[in-house]
Amino acid sequence: MFIFEKAPFPSCHASSLVEHEQGKLMATWFGGKAEGAKDVEIWASTFDGKKWSEPKVFGTEPGQPCWNPVLFKSAKGTLFLWYKAGPKPDNWTGYVRTSADNGKTWTKPEMMPSTFMGPVRAKPIQLANGTILAGTSWESYRNWVPFVDRSTDEGKTWKRSNPFPVPEKFNQIQPALFEAKDGKIVVLMRSRNPLTVCRSESKDGGETFSPAEETSLANPSSGIDCVRTKEGDVFLIYNPTSVLRTPISLARSTDDGKTWKKVADLETEPGEFSYPAIIESSAGTLEITYTWKRTHIKHQSVDPKKLRS
Repeated sequence: MFIFEKAPFPSCHASSLVEHEQGKLMATWFGGKAEGAKDVEIWASTFDGKKWSEPKVFGTEPGQPCWNPVLFKSAKGTLFLWYKAGPKPDNWTGYVRTSADNGKTWTKPEMMPSTFMGPVRAKPIQLANGTILAGTSWESYRNWVPFVDRSTDEGKTWKRSNPFPVPEKFNQIQPALFEAKDGKIVVLMRSRNPLTVCRSESKDGGETFSPAEETSLANPSSGIDCVRTKEGDVFLIYNPTSVLRTPISLARSTDDGKTWKKVADLETEPGEFSYPAIIESSAGTLEITYTWKRTHIKHQSVDPKKLRS
């Protein structure tokens, strides 16, 4: 279903998704005249299990476009909303808002420390010891470099990992993370050279990462997201082509992202279907949002048991 049928903006993109209360979802995205336009704001809506609420503005910066909001709920119950503002990625300023009551009330936006933005596009993960790991990246017109930011104090302060692009190529951004069965942290990334999903690992809880390597998964330099389920499967949502942002599909891995099998196509018609978000709900379903032709944000719920074969 679409999160909204009509909205006060003609263009939208870059959704994020969280289960902020049991059985209830919250989604966020940026919307305005067009990506990068000065009127672009951060919007959000909630889902009660039957319908989505009317979208409301949750982030704005007068005279500057807003970008790439990310939602996350910590183990202690803090609900985070990170977003960016500025003319283009190489001069973004990061902002964060938090809620202690499942999104009923929110703090005022606070600027992130210099050079830190929180997760740049995909949701963070939290380890059993409380450490929050957020995939981030530097994006200039020539140089794309991925990092992971690490917080051990509920997002108050952050430390940055080493950069880990594919050697000599420097064209990977927007890391999506999951924790492998053996405790390694696995990162999957968007890439424009090579035009494949790229992969890196950390053996020390996200402090350092190995140089990224390309995988067999095609990628048209478009955002991806992934989640490891309670059953141990890893699901990746991505565009399985090196050319277009269609189709948008799900792949499944049973060996912590070393090998993959495409298990479903969510959209196959012409158009842009991109920048997805995927989480596992408390009920065990895969909850998914993505950009639908830049005019809508679409929500789908998928039973992962039907994707196993």
